[in-house]
Amino acid sequence: LDVRDNLMVVATANRHIIAFNVAGQPVEHSRKESPLKFQSRCVSCFPDSMGFAVGSIEGRVGIHYLQKVPGKDSFAFKCHRQEQSVFSVNAIAFNNSFGTFATVGSDGVVNFWDKDNKQRLKGFNPIARPIPCASFNAQGNLFAYGSSYDWSKGSSNVQPGNEIFIHCVVEEEVRPKGKKSTGYKSR
Repeated sequence: LDVRDNLMVVATANRHIIAFNVAGQPVEHSRKESPLKFQSRCVSCFPDSMGFAVGSIEGRVGIHYLQKVPGKDSFAFKCHRQEQSVFSVNAIAFNNSFGTFATVGSDGVVNFWDKDNKQRLKGFNPIARPIPCASFNAQGNLFAYGSSYDWSKGSSNVQPGNEIFIHCVVEEEVRPKGKKSTGYKSR
């Protein structure tokens, strides 16, 4: 589940996704089946609370708007795939400054995406282990992610060790194409 402002989105069993308005007493806003064909693995609210992104075990991300937004439609795309292999999307993290987002997966890859222009902004080189979690700081100039075994290959393939990485984000990595520079500062 994820919460942003008055929006809470919950991915449940059987590929259902429920959105709640949590201003005051929580009220169900909508209930729908995931746009993805396989089990949901993660969900993240847009910074503007207009919708959410959901990732699945099939290496796909679905972008869904809660209400019709002129010029923007819900869609899904493939990611975290290498040749004939498909990897789980383990986490989706939005950058508050630009509304772009990162996905991390069982393939050990981090990607930055622009949902509005439907394109990848940056791909990191793979690391040796799965990446189960990631997050931008509130200013969006730091991106942290952890590597650890995520049990995607069962108990027979356990990989020891855990690491935490912190990436100093450069504006060009997360700024949507065509958007002017904001004077965003990396640390």
